[in-house]
Amino acid sequence: MTVTVATDSPAELSADLLLVPLPSERSDEVLSELESHLGQAARRAADDFDGKAGESLRVYADVAAGRVVFIGTGDAVADEDEVTETLRQAAAAGAAEAQSLKAERVAVLLPHVFGDAKAAPAFSEFRAAQAMAEGFTLGSYRFTQYKTDDEKAPSISNLTFHVSSTDDADSVQQGATRGVHLADATCFARDLVNLSPNDKTAPLFADRIAASGEEHGYSVEIWDLERIQKEGFGGLLAVNLGSIEPPTFSVLEHKPDDATNEKPVVLVGKGVVFDTGGLSLKDTKGSMDLMKSDMAGAAAVVGAFEALADLDVQLHVIGLIPATDNRPGENAYVPGDVITMHSGTSVEVLNTDAEGRLLLADGLSYAKRFDPELVIDLATLTGAQVVALGGEAAAVMTSETDGSAEHLYAIQRAGERSGERVHPLPMYASYKKQLESSVADIKNVGGREAGCITAGKFLEHFVDYPWMHIDLAGPAFLSSAKSYRPVGGTGFGVRLLLSYLEQYATTRG
Repeated sequence: MTVTVATDSPAELSADLLLVPLPSERSDEVLSELESHLGQAARRAADDFDGKAGESLRVYADVAAGRVVFIGTGDAVADEDEVTETLRQAAAAGAAEAQSLKAERVAVLLPHVFGDAKAAPAFSEFRAAQAMAEGFTLGSYRFTQYKTDDEKAPSISNLTFHVSSTDDADSVQQGATRGVHLADATCFARDLVNLSPNDKTAPLFADRIAASGEEHGYSVEIWDLERIQKEGFGGLLAVNLGSIEPPTFSVLEHKPDDATNEKPVVLVGKGVVFDTGGLSLKDTKGSMDLMKSDMAGAAAVVGAFEALADLDVQLHVIGLIPATDNRPGENAYVPGDVITMHSGTSVEVLNTDAEGRLLLADGLSYAKRFDPELVIDLATLTGAQVVALGGEAAAVMTSETDGSAEHLYAIQRAGERSGERVHPLPMYASYKKQLESSVADIKNVGGREAGCITAGKFLEHFVDYPWMHIDLAGPAFLSSAKSYRPVGGTGFGVRLLLSYLEQYATTRG
């Protein structure tokens, strides 16, 4: 989809559909100006339109596009992050209308166009354009790879933003282009999550990562079984024992010449491409049948690298993705096994369905050789996270050390800016008592209580650097759509990471 900017009169914009954001409250002045731009029919419809956030109303008007869709932005608010999210959701509602009308060319009026404080709060055109381009692209997403229907809706080929002055054109173009890049990277992560398990073995997943790196301009190195064995990745190898496919370990790198950090930031993504639970077998309905999504943390890392490269973020970032499936094969690891991890730590396995933390622990241990400035891991790690926070936010944890509060605050702010929220959980030392083992250094599971936190405490055992753990089990995969978040993979984490890392880059150097 191409993004353009036009200064033509709104009524003369060449498009199949014109999207017009409107808030709940509009002054007579705004409505009169709307009438002067779009005609009496549009004015009468606007008079009757509630403008609630996410609502839309289709109108046939005397404009070049022929069809106008009002999209509600709700009540005026002062918080810029809330305005941004409202515009994303409004644009997603507009995208749904565009698809139902099979519109291929869509024009958008920014909320500033009528100049009323309630219609356009103090908010930059750049940020408004980015938010609406994000929401429109994310709201247009459909995963159709396995559909055999010949009659598919035409894709939206062009999105045009109207600006009233050429002075705003560059800012709007840059904001909209940025929004599309972020959304495209998120949609790629969605595609990875939504792939069928038979198309997403660890080697096939690694191939897709390598292809992404080649297309977008970041480096990728793929380790095979022999290299993984040589490096002593005991957790990854143990989980892989029941599989007929070998594991992989992907090393991604984005290293611009003018990076602001001397030491890299490392992202580690859990890449369990399908999780049966192993011999600690999952139930099928509502559990195993969703487990193609158990690599959503890895997908978020890959999507983030696409966006880092496309947006030329001046930060040195390394990505680590340990990948395998977890199956109850004839040689599968069993409860009671003691395995030796990459770090040399011995782990007593009491539940083979707590496998993701074993992969991550090897990745976190390996990350030490980069002398990282900061490490962030992302994983669909626990059902306990879903119970605690549902699909509205991911859980974030960090070691309670100097600087941890700063990292937590920064990632929460990134979540508010991006619309991908995170909520901190405590990491008191007492939680680790649940992981004490009588036969090994540590157990891979604790008790029934605080399962999300004890998983974080397990990972903490393997780090000795600034670190954050993000458990995104709830928001990574949805059973019902929520605005621009579709059923299935949501790509959660991509825009969160970019918001965080771009801000982080400005604090270095």
